[in-house]
This record gives sequence, structure tokens and C-alpha cells, in this order.
Amino acid sequence: MHDTTAMLIELGAIILGLGVLGRLAGRVGFSPIPLYLLAGLAFGHGGILPLRASEEFTATGAEIGVILLLLLLGLEYSASELVDNLRTQYPSGAVDLVLNAVPGAAAALVLGWGPVAAVALAGVTWISSSGVIAKVLGDLGRLGNRETPVVLGVLVIEDLAMALYLPILTALLAGVSLAGGALTLLISLGTVGAVLYLALRHGRLISRAVSSDNAEMLLLVVLGLALLVAGIAQELQVSAAVGAFLVGIALSGEVAEGASTLLTPLRDLFAAVFFVFFGLSTDPADIPPVLLPALALAVVTTLTKIATGWYAARRAGVGRAGRWRAGGTLVARGEFSIVIAGLAVGVEPRIGPLATAYVLILVVLGPLTARFTEPLARRASPLVTGLVTGRLTGRGAPTRSAVVAAGRRREGPPEGPREGPPDGRPVKESIRSRDRRERLPVSPAGEGAAGADGRKDREHD
Repeated sequence: MHDTTAMLIELGAIILGLGVLGRLAGRVGFSPIPLYLLAGLAFGHGGILPLRASEEFTATGAEIGVILLLLLLGLEYSASELVDNLRTQYPSGAVDLVLNAVPGAAAALVLGWGPVAAVALAGVTWISSSGVIAKVLGDLGRLGNRETPVVLGVLVIEDLAMALYLPILTALLAGVSLAGGALTLLISLGTVGAVLYLALRHGRLISRAVSSDNAEMLLLVVLGLALLVAGIAQELQVSAAVGAFLVGIALSGEVAEGASTLLTPLRDLFAAVFFVFFGLSTDPADIPPVLLPALALAVVTTLTKIATGWYAARRAGVGRAGRWRAGGTLVARGEFSIVIAGLAVGVEPRIGPLATAYVLILVVLGPLTARFTEPLARRASPLVTGLVTGRLTGRGAPTRSAVVAAGRRREGPPEGPREGPPDGRPVKESIRSRDRRERLPVSPAGEGAAGADGRKDREHD
């Protein structure tokens, strides 16, 4: 009885504290993820006041949080949209993989952590945070910008890649043989392919079977189905998170919209618990030794993400200003980086502290790069051009007034929201349900891929 009472007190304190931190982050205008991680560090092993009684419950809640994060992510997209994005954006996805996964893998090898840890750290530095980025796009009023579909396309490819990456990583972490790993990958590919096929061909039938006019019944059926499929996927050595993601993809129309509305508060609660739990399982004393590597890795991968967004936007015909905005928007890391690090801490415990410090740095830096990358690039461009021209002509460095005048000549009209492409064709909403975007709930955890931006296509099928 005493243990139960202590657990209730601890859980009440945790949830109340999360609410206070979420409100504080909202006032400041940043994602609350850094505050959740810091709270976990403060009250975890080696922290100020370690929590003991509620540790097991918190661990279970963290697993549910990951499942709900991926379920809501799947509900944001239709199967046809995922396939279309994969067809058009795969070169950008390949560039994204090479530029951002290689630094993480190289860092793990330099630190002497071994090849398995290298694969894990590559994933940590590769995947951007869909939830944080979606919130930033809404906050900055860029929902109708030309570069926004490019940003979402890169995020969708990363989310799809998780369906292949996570099973491979799980097999490597479990130490299975080459044959076992190949079997796991085949099972994953078969599962993903089957679900995409069913969603494309029979999505309406699946949604009709799940649909209910009773909100309570809809919530129970969708949540129960997601947990059941996630558990079965885990037994098949396919990530439980990927199983939940595929359940979300299979649902469409009013079912997806209703389920998303009902599950969003639950997702917000358990996702916050997940980030706190990750902090709880990390000893704060382990962070200072990896702070410099985390900072160096953050600087390198900030530049590589900006380069990724610039390249992807350039392929899509977006102007120079939009390319810089796309690059700066993709910098933030969050939920997936923490999920991957959480899987890998059993093999290399130092990945946890490094990933915590890394995510803390980039989840704070991400909104700043999204806001200021393009203005800084615009101001630096005439200065660089003037310096190069001065050297070539022997006239020396340009004066301040000359730089300002050159910047005004080069800047031209701002590149913002547009009504249509240059050829006059109507633009398909890159972020659907635009009429609902102002009243969609924002996750306190900053998570929920594509947030107010990415509701499912209601005309699916």
C-alpha cells in the first residue's frame, strides 16, 4: 500500500511538472523537449532527487509514448502520398542519408565504439524531428511557402526509411546472424509492402471496418489495434514503432481525422513521459565527458542538414531564399534520435548521454536556424561577392554602404507564400486541411509529424 501511495505521489508530481514545463516552453516559444530531458536528468539516476517507486510504470508509459508518436505520424499521411513522395524525392533522400548519417558513423568509430554503435549513431544524426519542424513551420507562417512541400517530402522519406532502418538496427543490437538479420529485413519489407498494398487498394474498407460514430468505441478500437500490431511486430523482430506507423497509414478519411483528434492528448502525455524516461535513465555525470563531441557533431550536422535542404529545394525549382529556409528548417533533431539511442544504450551506454546532449543542442538550435538561416545568407551573399570582386579587380574590400546597396539590389522581392507556380497551374495543398490548421492542437512534446500541416488527404481512394 505504501508503494502504491508513493507511486501515485511521484506520478502526480511528474505529470504536474510536465504541464508546468510545457507552459513555460510555450511562453518562450521553444519546444519543451529540452526541458523534459533536463527534468529526467534531474530526477533520474545520479540526479538531484531520484524517483524510484514509479520507475516501472514510467518505463511502460515511455513504450506507449513511442507507439503513439508513430501511430499519429502514420495518420498524417496516406499511402498514395507516401508512394508519390518516394518517387519524386528519393534523390534528395539519398543525399540526406549520405550527408547526415556518415558524420555520426564516423564519430562513433573515432571514439572507438565499434561498428554496431556506428550504425546507431548514424541514425541519431540522420533523422530530423518531424514534430519540432512542423511546429516551427506553423509558428513562422510558412505553411504555404514553395519550399514547404520539399521539407515535408524529405521528412516523409526519413519516416519511411525508419521502417527498414529500425529492424536492421534491432537485429544488429541483438547480435543475430547474417541469415537472421536478412530474414528480419525480409519480414520487415514484406510487412511494409503488404500494409502499403492494403492501404492503397483497400484503405476504404479497412477504415470502414474500424469506423464508429461513438468516440469512445473509435478510441478503443484504434488504440487497441495499434498496441496489438505493435506487439506482434515486436515478436516478429520488427520494431513496434514501425508496426504502429503502418497501422496509421492504413487508416484514412474521417476515421484518421477522428482518431487523430482523440489520440492527440494521449500522445502528448505519453510522449512527454517518454522523453522524461530517457532523461531518467541517463546519469547526468555521464554528459560532461561527451559534451564536446556532441557539440562538434551538432555543428557538423547542422551544416549538412542545411546543405540537404538547399539541394532538395533546388531540385524542386525553389528560389535561392527558399533553399536556405528549407535547409535551416530541417536542422532540428528530436524523437527519432532519442528512440534510436534508447535502443542502443544496451550495446554502448555512452550513446545515451551523447544523444541526450546532441538532441538538447539541436532542438534549441533548430528553431533558430529555421528563422535566421535565410536572412544571414542573404546578408552574407553581397559581402562575399564584394570581397571576391575586390580581390579580382584589386580594389580592396567593399565599403559598408556598398555592401548594403548590393544586398538591396540582389534581394529582390521576398519569396513567401504563393498562389500558383510560374506556369499558372493550381498548386495542390502541400499541407492538407489548411482551413483547420489554426485550431489543431499543438503537442506539448513538440511531436506529431507534420503537426498542423499534414492531415490526410480526405479524397483518398
